[in-house]
Amino acid sequence: MTGTACVVFDDSLTDYDFGPQHPLAPIRVDLTIRLAKALGVIGGRGLELAPAPVASDDVIASVHSAAYIESVIRASADPTRPDFAHGLGSDDNPTFAGMHAASAHVVGASVEAARRVWEGEVLHAANVAGGLHHAMPDSASGFCVYNDPAIAIRWLLDHGAERVGYVDIDAHHGDGVQTVFYDDPRVMTISLHESGQTLFPGTGFPDETGTGDGAGTAVNVALPPGTTDAGWLRAFHAVVPPLLREFRPEVLLTQQGCDSHVEDPLTHLMVSVDGQRAAYVALHDLAHELCGGKWVAVGGGGYAIIDVVPRTWTHLLAIVGGAPLDPQGPTAGDWQEHVLTVTGRRAPRRMTDGREPEFRDWSAGYDPDSWLDRSVQATREAIFPANGLDATY
Repeated sequence: MTGTACVVFDDSLTDYDFGPQHPLAPIRVDLTIRLAKALGVIGGRGLELAPAPVASDDVIASVHSAAYIESVIRASADPTRPDFAHGLGSDDNPTFAGMHAASAHVVGASVEAARRVWEGEVLHAANVAGGLHHAMPDSASGFCVYNDPAIAIRWLLDHGAERVGYVDIDAHHGDGVQTVFYDDPRVMTISLHESGQTLFPGTGFPDETGTGDGAGTAVNVALPPGTTDAGWLRAFHAVVPPLLREFRPEVLLTQQGCDSHVEDPLTHLMVSVDGQRAAYVALHDLAHELCGGKWVAVGGGGYAIIDVVPRTWTHLLAIVGGAPLDPQGPTAGDWQEHVLTVTGRRAPRRMTDGREPEFRDWSAGYDPDSWLDRSVQATREAIFPANGLDATY
C-alpha cells in the first residue's frame, strides 16, 4: 500500500443517463464497481468506498456560466424543450429528466475526491463516473454536461494549490479542460489523443500551446489512427514525464478515458487493456515522484462496456489502492454470471488482453518516416522550449 486511498461512489451516480441507445451507458460504471468489489479492490482491505456529494450551483459556477446552468436546470424540468444554443438536445447531448442533479452529482464526486487528496485525508482518490472533459463553460459537448475535471481543478486552485498537473489519456482531445485553463500558468494540461483530423472534437493539435501567462502550459499529442501499445506508450513517455518534471505540480489530476482500446466502437486507436494499465502505473509513479503521492483519478470515455471498461478501470482502481492486480489473473465468476444475466453476453474471463506493453524509448532515436514519431516531435518542438527543455536528442 502506498498510502490511504478511496473511490468516491454511490449507486445514484449512474443516474447520469442519456437513454438506452446512447453510447455513454451508465452500466459501464456499474459493471466496473461490481468487478472491483468482486476482486477485493473495493471494500475489506481494498479501497474505502466514500460517499459522493452533490455539487452546489456555486461550485459548478466556478467554471460554467450562470446562463448555462439555468438552461440545464430548465431542460431537466422539461426535457422536451432543447436548448441548442447551449448544446442541449442534440444527438450527443440529449436532455433527460433530472439532468442537472445527475450532472451535479458527478461534479460533486470529483470535487470530493480532490478535497480528500488536497486536505490529506487520503493520498489517492478516484471517481470513475467522472472525466466529462468536453463540456465548455457555456455549453454541453461530447456527452458532457458539466466539466467535473475542470471544476475539481478550480476547487484545488481556490483552496491553495499553486500548480496542478492535468493529464488526459482519453482517445478524444480534452478540449473543455484545456479551454478553461488555456491562459492560466498554474495548470498544465496534457492531452494524448487520436488526431483531430480523424476524430471528434477536431482539435488538440501541437500548436495549441496556451495564451498569455499560460503560454507553454497547454500540451497536445495528436496520434495517428491505428496507434498500438508500443506507439501510444512511446508517445506518452516522450512527452508527459519530462514536462511534468519541469512543471513540478503539487497535485496530479488525471483523466483515464479507455476508448483508446482496439475494440472501442467510436475511435480508431489500437491500445490494449495491458497498455492502458501500463499508463496508469506510470501516472501513479509520477504522482509519487513529483507530488508526494497526491493523485486524483477520474474516468472518461470508453464504449466497449463489457469487454474493456470494467477490466481497465478495475486495474485503475487497484493501482489507486496501491495493490495492482495481476494482469494474468481471472475476472470473477459471479461477475461473469451477472454480466450474462443482465446483458446476455459473455464477459472476459481474464484481466489481460495477452499483450506485453513494451515500447522504444524516445532517446533511442526519432524516425522522420513514422507518422507517430512526426506527431510526437511536433509536440516536443512546439512546447519543450517554452518549458526550458530541449526538443531533440
